[in-house]
Amino acid sequence: MTTPVLSSSPRRAATSLSVLLPSVCVLAGAALAFLMFPYDLSFLTRIVIMMIFVVSFDLILGQAGIATLGHAAMYGCGAYAAGLIALHLSPDPILGLAIGAVAGAVMAWISGLILLRTHGITLLMISIAMTMVLQEAASQARWLTGGADGLAGITVSPLLGLFEFDFVGQVAFIYSVSVLAGVLLLCQILISSPFGLALRGIEGSASRMRAIGTPVYRRKVTVYVIAGAIAGIAGALTAQVTGLVGIEVFNFSLSADVMVMLILGGAGRLYGALIGTLLFMVVHHLAASVDPFNWLFVIGFMLILVVFVLPKGLISLPTRVTQLLRRT
Repeated sequence: MTTPVLSSSPRRAATSLSVLLPSVCVLAGAALAFLMFPYDLSFLTRIVIMMIFVVSFDLILGQAGIATLGHAAMYGCGAYAAGLIALHLSPDPILGLAIGAVAGAVMAWISGLILLRTHGITLLMISIAMTMVLQEAASQARWLTGGADGLAGITVSPLLGLFEFDFVGQVAFIYSVSVLAGVLLLCQILISSPFGLALRGIEGSASRMRAIGTPVYRRKVTVYVIAGAIAGIAGALTAQVTGLVGIEVFNFSLSADVMVMLILGGAGRLYGALIGTLLFMVVHHLAASVDPFNWLFVIGFMLILVVFVLPKGLISLPTRVTQLLRRT
């Protein structure tokens, strides 16, 4: 009777390791980047924040198969919520982060109830329209959002009352990396749970999941809300780190960039979201510094190359190389 218990111990250890591995890899990589690029921490912080945003998008596209171009709506709501809280209520960064998550989740719940009853091109068009409406609302509500000028002068108090945000950006970088590690841990637990298995089943065939009694619509709305909360956290971090929130947080181009990052890295794998974001941001930074007007050519060429050579993203490169070596 004790054999199953003994045999299950290594399996549980392997599961625990797989859950912790993405967060551990991020912390190790961040520590290395901190030592190697001590004067580029602002840029590295932007990369980390975008990683959080892309990971949230991977939950709905990579895991549940929900293709949307309106993910910036939750990001923008989180940014504005954190900015308004810091300006008018409390500058505490943890409170602002929590409020940003709530704002993103509420926006995702309200929009998801409508969006997720559609699919295909209808879903894409309605999601784009939603972000356009929010951008126009933010532009017109000058008394609240500052209009086209945005919310400026956002300041936050020392983190945990001890660590003041410095000019170099060390605290902001460590703060953002800690949030990313926590988000990855949460997502890995979610993906490894029965709920995550149901999402992958829905992504594979929603009709089959309905046939076996899975509440597909409810599962989609739930993961959409979770992803919205994480996107709201990314928006809140942006507001706290930059000290400014403009109507550009609702831009369609931001949602499109997030989709490109995920496609480059590989949807359905958290590592793919991280790799795609890192590659896109670094290439964007280097190409724009060389030619500020035509840098999109480099991104477009890279995307075409990945789509045709590695349809599953850069995360599938080791598998692809292994297959080629076996053929030879």
